[in-house]
Amino acid sequence: MSAADPNESRRPSAQPLRTPVFARDLLKERVILITGGGSGLGLSMAEGLGAVAAQVIITGRSADRLGAAAERLRSQGIKVQPLCCDVREPEQVAEAVKKGIEQCGRIDGLINNAAGNFLVAAEDLTPGGFDAVVRTVLYGTVNCTLEVGRHLIARGAPGSVLSILTPYAWTGSAFVLPSACAKAGVLAMTRSLAVEWGQYGIRLNAIAPGPFPTDGAWQRLVPEPSLMEGMVQRRIPMGRVGEHSELANLAVFLMSDASPYQNGDCVTIDGGSWLSGAGEFSEYTALPREQVKTVFRAMRPAKKAKASAP
Repeated sequence: MSAADPNESRRPSAQPLRTPVFARDLLKERVILITGGGSGLGLSMAEGLGAVAAQVIITGRSADRLGAAAERLRSQGIKVQPLCCDVREPEQVAEAVKKGIEQCGRIDGLINNAAGNFLVAAEDLTPGGFDAVVRTVLYGTVNCTLEVGRHLIARGAPGSVLSILTPYAWTGSAFVLPSACAKAGVLAMTRSLAVEWGQYGIRLNAIAPGPFPTDGAWQRLVPEPSLMEGMVQRRIPMGRVGEHSELANLAVFLMSDASPYQNGDCVTIDGGSWLSGAGEFSEYTALPREQVKTVFRAMRPAKKAKASAP
């Protein structure tokens, strides 16, 4: 909490449970594919699933990142297959699913976690910037869901598809227009296919996390502390950000037979944040626009210089 918060000294705080929650064989003989599984929340969910005996397939665009993640998972005794894949490309998704099935025998579930986002004033948004986020978040999720869904239907097997959203998928938010549009589309996909594929025994659900700090993505979405000191904490009634184990436990529950009747749902895990004020980044509208734009520009990674022709 910010030191200026008058409730800080008297607010009770329940700490996340850090001991095993589920039976260690809850997902035994299940194979789960996790997009964006090489880092951040995707890797944390892979650890949570692996801790209850699931075999995981992690995908991403960076072979080095996937390799490091696979070593980390194997050190915990988790069976893992890393596969390079750009979810924006249907052909690469089809090939990754095919390889995953060849290496693991089948795929029983999918977690759509791959994403992209950046802060920008809508009037400064370029077509390329909009396309980059929507193709990853919406097109990528649809590509993976359809490919895994076809596999499950062909096998005549039940399965579970879980997509990682955000509360602004239904509230909207300032300064993240591409992400808000894309996440809303994923929510519509989740609810549509929950009805259409229910007869096949395939469940589709979603999780909408609030602020969960991660390396990389968090820095790209949280402006410099001097400008936004205490803003995130002021918006969260529980007075803190989320811990990865909390999200991982929820993902395990939704991917398991502990929730076989849960279908077409989106579970919010944000400490009550969206109820206290819609739009995760909308508070930035209270600041001088040019000041906000300057901070946004400074947060963007530097463009790599193109190699000159020999």
